[in-house]
Amino acid sequence: MIGFPKAVFALALLFSLRSFGQETVVPKMDPNAPDFKFETECIDFGTLAYDANGIREFKFTNTGRSPLIITNVVGECGCTSTSLDGKPGWPTEPVLPGKSARIKIKYDTKRVGTFEKSITVSSNARFANKKIKIKGEILPKKD
Repeated sequence: MIGFPKAVFALALLFSLRSFGQETVVPKMDPNAPDFKFETECIDFGTLAYDANGIREFKFTNTGRSPLIITNVVGECGCTSTSLDGKPGWPTEPVLPGKSARIKIKYDTKRVGTFEKSITVSSNARFANKKIKIKGEILPKKD
């Protein structure tokens, strides 16, 4: 027969092990949620001259069933700007289902060398954060 202290220890061990077997809760996806469909998720700048035009646009369509609201667009570092002339480079009004819009970004083309950067788009879409990318190469300044 098991002594009282051993029985208490065994029960405590059993309950503590049971607490590790937690159920995984999978959030339900809203079938009417807005969603992105980008023409391309990576823009290749190719090879650019030093201080060339670094502005590009990502075109997307709201493929969901409700208005898409973009709350923020953030570059991976200070070399990628998502606001142009002090204004957001993304639509500030909801993008209706089936409608298209553009996100403008600017890369600092005074940074010589190859680059590959991510931009995070935050919204009310099915997946709240979407990553898009830019890449290319900036040639040295000609004297």
